Amino acid sequence: MTDPTTEPEVETLDDYFAREDRVLLSVRDLHTTFKTDEGDVRAVDGVSFDIHRGEVFSVVGESGSGKSVTAMSILGLLPSPPAHIEAEGVLWKGRDLLQCNEGTMRHIRGAEIAIIFQDPLTALNPVHTVGKQVAEMARIHEGLGRKAARQRAIEMLGLVGIPQPARRVDDHPHEFSGGMRQRVMIAMAITCNPDLLIADEPTTALDVTVQAQVLEVLLRIKDEIDSAIMLITHDLGVVAGMADRVLVMYAGRQAELGTVDEIFGRTRHPYTLGLLASLPRLDDTGEEKLLPIRGQPPSLLNRPPGCPFHPRCPFARELCSQEIPAFRVVDGPEHRSACHYAEELEHVGVTELRAEDTEEAPA
Repeated sequence: MTDPTTEPEVETLDDYFAREDRVLLSVRDLHTTFKTDEGDVRAVDGVSFDIHRGEVFSVVGESGSGKSVTAMSILGLLPSPPAHIEAEGVLWKGRDLLQCNEGTMRHIRGAEIAIIFQDPLTALNPVHTVGKQVAEMARIHEGLGRKAARQRAIEMLGLVGIPQPARRVDDHPHEFSGGMRQRVMIAMAITCNPDLLIADEPTTALDVTVQAQVLEVLLRIKDEIDSAIMLITHDLGVVAGMADRVLVMYAGRQAELGTVDEIFGRTRHPYTLGLLASLPRLDDTGEEKLLPIRGQPPSLLNRPPGCPFHPRCPFARELCSQEIPAFRVVDGPEHRSACHYAEELEHVGVTELRAEDTEEAPA
């Protein structure tokens, strides 16, 4: 029998990660605020999530919802000032990234956590060859010599599907198409076999065929190096075919979190339902129009009181404008929603949303 007078043993961070051996990144209550002349802009407001080894964790939402700022905050890539970052913890393999010095962060960035930026044309240096830029990762983080780093660059370019990599290694970014430049960015990111790949809108401005090829490369690389992917996107079609779990963000806050099946099949937040209703479906007869979400996202300088989505929500009630809803478990151990009436959405689908929106629309 346990002695009730004995104080419980405090679990250390090492104990936590030994117990949760598949957890790579644990973010708790992350806040990112930008100081501006007009006031404080809360771009990220209380976000929490875990990313497990081997999974694709997707963050979705409209432009300005805080997706990219969340990733940049984790990696310490935002200038301070104007950015101010606070959190209960951003734990990476037992270390709080917010407490690490710049030297430690330089090692983690690229070697352990790599990011694929959404615009490869501006992310790549136009005056250096792609081979030199990919090889630089191996030289900085693994200490390879010039010749060995060049050979590593050729191997990485071949791995992501660039034809004749031994020849193209000496080309400049402007000599590549948009899809090939995105592959170069992926090659740079995977050079040091990082445990986590952050892909920030990796298929923006790519045609459907190239988009499918890039996503296939990402998934193949993830399996080969046993890494995880944090996929930032607004394309729910990509999410449905690629992700394991999904975090839906709105106005810097968490709206819903769950598995792909839960998000698409058992939606528990009106914003998520609105995103799904605005998508075309292959099984649509063409008789129904797409249903956009009414209104515009709120200003992060002047958020509405209560739930930030209530001015655009067809199901809003008086409580929604008075009290911020808790981000709580709804119908599963990991399915969470920030909606006062999440349980009432159990039987609400796109058809019901269309009817509700028609009733609420002005005459």
